[in-house]
Amino acid sequence: MDLGFNNSGSGAPGEDIVTQLLLSRGVSHDDLERHRRPTLRDFMPDPSIFRDMDTAAARLCDAIENAERITIYGDYDVDGATSAALLVRLLRSVGVSAGHYIPDRLLEGYGPSGEALVRLARDGSQLIVTVDCGAMAHEALAMAAAEGVDVIVVDHHKCSSDLPQTAALVNPNRLDECDEAASHGHLAAVGVAFLLAVAIVRELRARKWFERMGRKAPDLMALLDLVALGTVADVAQLKGLNRALVSQGLKIMARRENVGLAALIDASRLNRAPTCSDLGFALGPRINAGGRVGEATLGVRLLTTEDPDEARDIAAQLSQLNEERRAIEQEVQEAAEAQVASQHNRAVMVVAGRGWHPGVIGIVAGRIKEKTGKPSLVIALDADDGGKGKGSGRSINGVDLGAAIIAAREAGLLVAGGGHAMACGLTIEPGQVNALADWLDERLAREIVGARASQALLLDLSLSPGGLTPSLVETLEVAGPFGVGWPGPRVAVGPVRLVKCDLVGTDHVRMVAAGADGRSFKAIAFRAAQSEMGQTLLHGSRGRQLWLAGRAKIVPSGASPVAPSSSG
Repeated sequence: MDLGFNNSGSGAPGEDIVTQLLLSRGVSHDDLERHRRPTLRDFMPDPSIFRDMDTAAARLCDAIENAERITIYGDYDVDGATSAALLVRLLRSVGVSAGHYIPDRLLEGYGPSGEALVRLARDGSQLIVTVDCGAMAHEALAMAAAEGVDVIVVDHHKCSSDLPQTAALVNPNRLDECDEAASHGHLAAVGVAFLLAVAIVRELRARKWFERMGRKAPDLMALLDLVALGTVADVAQLKGLNRALVSQGLKIMARRENVGLAALIDASRLNRAPTCSDLGFALGPRINAGGRVGEATLGVRLLTTEDPDEARDIAAQLSQLNEERRAIEQEVQEAAEAQVASQHNRAVMVVAGRGWHPGVIGIVAGRIKEKTGKPSLVIALDADDGGKGKGSGRSINGVDLGAAIIAAREAGLLVAGGGHAMACGLTIEPGQVNALADWLDERLAREIVGARASQALLLDLSLSPGGLTPSLVETLEVAGPFGVGWPGPRVAVGPVRLVKCDLVGTDHVRMVAAGADGRSFKAIAFRAAQSEMGQTLLHGSRGRQLWLAGRAKIVPSGASPVAPSSSG
């Protein structure tokens, strides 16, 4: 839950609190300073350590010099949109007007389709760069190669040992990567695209292209706002390089130099510089809404436009689509949870339904995972009885769902499938759903038992209500930005009694707690009303002394903690 209090009070926690936070997150004593203020200078690897990186950069530089027609083919989610926008903006800065192509989620599905690649080639594209997709698109990329068009794949999803036919495939999760490159497997696709941008500029410098053309080298740091958004929205682990990218990217975003992002921030009603949480719960879902229930290209168009009026119009349209997405999501959520109620013995929750909108199944899978504590798959079956099902899954820490889905595909249970440790996507014949559920249970049951047994509420600090001060929160935030893989500080406060406890929104529990020291604070438990904890707080806490644990945040005077919007 979130613990909030008015911005008043005193206290000056020592710097050693930050040190303890870093140490508890796996930082060694001799590496503390680098992690205390993460910068690209300290965490940036040489892009050349990645297989095919130099080949990809050289091929793109050839295309730049020869004025070839380039198309960026991106996935329809935030990571895909930001990756595509980053390369489009980079190429624009060196005088190349690259096109972009985002597939329709419903009509084309995930990943590059051979038909689309061939069509782009026949329309004049001489080089196609796929971002956030393509690592497992063997058939589609073979069709492109037969058409004679070069395709570069920039991805981060799990790979199989046999790689598709490409001009270059840059992916830290290639099975043949060296150890140093593989250690960056937690990068989102937009992070890999940024490394490619660095390699491209370096190659152009080596060719003395900027001198010959009388151009200045592009400011790569200006692209970090896109990297931060895509990394957080894709729920990539915020450790190492990712933490540096997001930390610096938030600073760039605060400058509001990207016209589209500035419009999106305004549409999200943020009257301050965005935080890491805002990227995941306010900005990301709006970009995702275009690909989920609207026009898939809206996100890239917004992030690449230089026209303030166009940016405002697209941002408003995405906000409206996000509201529609929430309504659709609620319907699918209720239907899915009705099936979950009968699956108590399952290790992996697998639900499927006809008429479910494929654009929200990933969000619903995440909700079910949160409520059950188990990996979850939600499959939308086509209205046509013979139609294939589209599925999306979310996993728990310690269980590699993406690898399991790739194995299921190789075992003949899926038409297509892939992903990474925490999320996956798949295509399945309706008659195979039950077989897949049984197969996943058999494969992952022991792994899930071990992962759940190791789960615990880890606390960083325990204090009385009087110790919960603004200065403490400000000190704790120095160890950020926080997210998956780099959890925010968990603070336990007590003993307290609840002065007030009620529902807010649809299923959030709001409280005011007071301690014996006379200090009080506000707290909110998001989406907890129907849980055992929520019911205890609402109906069984009268007269009891409690300890409350959660994230501490500063709430403006007179305000209440506000529930975050649904994330993508």
